[in-house]
Amino acid sequence: MKNEDYISIGKITNFFGIKGEAKIGYDNQNQLKNAKKVILADDISKRELDIQQVRFHKNFAIVKFAQINDINELIKYKGQRIFVLKSEVLGKLEQNEYLISDLIGCFVYKENGEKIGEVVNISSNSSQDLLNIKNYLGQIDIVPFVDEFFPVVDIKNKKIIIKPIEGLLS
Repeated sequence: MKNEDYISIGKITNFFGIKGEAKIGYDNQNQLKNAKKVILADDISKRELDIQQVRFHKNFAIVKFAQINDINELIKYKGQRIFVLKSEVLGKLEQNEYLISDLIGCFVYKENGEKIGEVVNISSNSSQDLLNIKNYLGQIDIVPFVDEFFPVVDIKNKKIIIKPIEGLLS
């Protein structure tokens, strides 16, 4: 499995009930809702599973896989990430939509053209994604990825414009 061919859309955190339903933590509800097949993979093996049903409960998704019918079949996958083909997700994106992972490697500039740094990682908290921007001194600024701070995101040219408020950047 080549990493660039797949993207992670969640992780099996536990089972839900005794009929083989998985409790899944997810990053993007739409990606999980639209997935028909997922791949469970670790360093040794991979298994393709068909999604039979998805419903959302609190901050988790409850997923029923067609090939898993009881808790004993599911328990061995607890803690595994689930993946989909990147090409399937890209095909469903609308104009001006992109994968959050595509922000890594983009350069960040102020509106006046001054280069701030490069996005080196993306983390998240309970309410939004956070861009980890490495500046020219090697320091990392963690900035909430919200429209008011980032009016322009140009994935094709690997360029992001930031409109920082005072104290946002070091």
